[in-house]
Amino acid sequence: MRSFVAVLACSLLPWPSMSGAQGLSEYGIEGMHVVSTPAGEGHASVSADGQRIVWGTIDREGGAGGMDLWQARLRDGRWQDATPLALNTRANEFDPMLSPDGRWLYFYSNRRGGHGGDDLYRAPVLADGDFGKPVNLGAGVNTAGDEWAPMPGPDGDSLLFASDGHGGQGRHDLFLARWDGAAFGAPTPLPGAVNTPDDEFDAAWLGDGATLVFARSTRANEAPVRILVAQCDGQAYAAATPMTLSFNTADQVTFAPAPDWSKPSELLVSGVARSPRAGKLDIYRTVSPRVTGRTGCLRPGARAP
Repeated sequence: MRSFVAVLACSLLPWPSMSGAQGLSEYGIEGMHVVSTPAGEGHASVSADGQRIVWGTIDREGGAGGMDLWQARLRDGRWQDATPLALNTRANEFDPMLSPDGRWLYFYSNRRGGHGGDDLYRAPVLADGDFGKPVNLGAGVNTAGDEWAPMPGPDGDSLLFASDGHGGQGRHDLFLARWDGAAFGAPTPLPGAVNTPDDEFDAAWLGDGATLVFARSTRANEAPVRILVAQCDGQAYAAATPMTLSFNTADQVTFAPAPDWSKPSELLVSGVARSPRAGKLDIYRTVSPRVTGRTGCLRPGARAP
């Protein structure tokens, strides 16, 4: 279980006192009182048509219990009608990500029937806008350990995710799996200097993989957590640097960077800003980091259906 998320939902890290709203030109809270509420919210995904947002919650009243997935629709220019997804269980469901083509909802869960720990799943988006039955992504990516934050590639043939069950540099590392015509498999560590003995997770591609944004925790997936940015040199990712965002500091929790598929220049992140703030863990919208890298860090595979 992603312990820092649950811990933060129960106890805030202190911020220095500050009066008034700050940094609204830099970022803004997402869906005040609808998406971001007094409950703990984290890791949001917006559909390619911009009409739906899905996000993870911690013990939000009305869910199935534990970590659940919720969604809201865009009406009159605002997110409205927040509801829990029917696919939630009494186990944990978190890290939702809609595919760029709008056909799938990816997430992780520790529900019964998996390979152990947190497993990756995906559910089809049905013609009526609902979600179909979730399917475990299988032993090609899931292990007895924990797999988190599935991010489908821009062409549908790759899957980026975090795992502590495939070896690597230590704790959670970032891996790339490819579609072989039947399933995602053959995961390999991301090339370059991204993976370290710390926890790396919540990764997302920008510019067809030329730029990578991800979260890193130096304390065994405990707070603090920070979003970093790495650029591809055409073959591998260079050493990462902190994303420029006022509350993405070395002593706080900022994670889950996710591109808005309907607005490629904007990024959703989760964390604790000084203001505005709805609860103990909120979702914010900010400008995406500049893409200054080159493509080449993703290798093509067969296109997933």
